[in-house]
Amino acid sequence: MVHVLSSRTLLRPTDPEGSRAFYGERLGLAVYREFGTGPERGTVYFLGGGFLELSGRAETPASPPLRLWLQVADVAAAHAELLARGVEIVRPPRTEPWGLVEMWIADPDGTRIVLVEVPAEHPLRYRPGI
Repeated sequence: MVHVLSSRTLLRPTDPEGSRAFYGERLGLAVYREFGTGPERGTVYFLGGGFLELSGRAETPASPPLRLWLQVADVAAAHAELLARGVEIVRPPRTEPWGLVEMWIADPDGTRIVLVEVPAEHPLRYRPGI
């Protein structure tokens, strides 16, 4: 088996500056590092236990599109904060049949991002008998 030390999700945006504004300013992700120069420089953001790297440029959005799953402590608070920052909400928060509270947004290239709240009683957080 390969011993993985770290990982990150790579996006090749069609508009790197617009994507940097979306992820850095509108979503408020913290920058881990930047490399290169100019409008197509690479930017790596902290993404919870992983990283999101924007680098290079694509002529068209990826197909099939990648989807990002971002766990947050409070989806309702994230909803209010993102609305205040002008982020378009694709689907407002709701509790799914599988017990997670989910809200959907999209980045400038249409990459779908689900913000997920895991309730205290959900099996992802609570495992009776363990």
